[in-house]
Amino acid sequence: MSDITISEVVERSKKIREQYHELELIHHGSQWTVEEDALAFLTDAGLVGRLTMSQQGRWPKGGDTRPELAHKLGECIWWLTILAERMDLNIADALELFLSKTETVLKK
Repeated sequence: MSDITISEVVERSKKIREQYHELELIHHGSQWTVEEDALAFLTDAGLVGRLTMSQQGRWPKGGDTRPELAHKLGECIWWLTILAERMDLNIADALELFLSKTETVLKK
């Protein structure tokens, strides 16, 4: 696989989210709120934890959980991208701020 830029992640993520919004309208009559998106992210993040435990042999799920774990990790990145967009935050700026601040703190 090739590297993907954050700009590509944002644009592709927004298109996918628009398609899910259409499904929400069909099935529920309204689009999910930002709070519902955040809850969906937390649910998937919890599944990353459980799948990590399984992949590390600490939870008896059985079988190779790597494909499902990879999917959920990608989905969590997607959710974070969507949450940032919906709250008028730039995910690239947020990531740069975190990295720079953390690097500075750890250099002390």
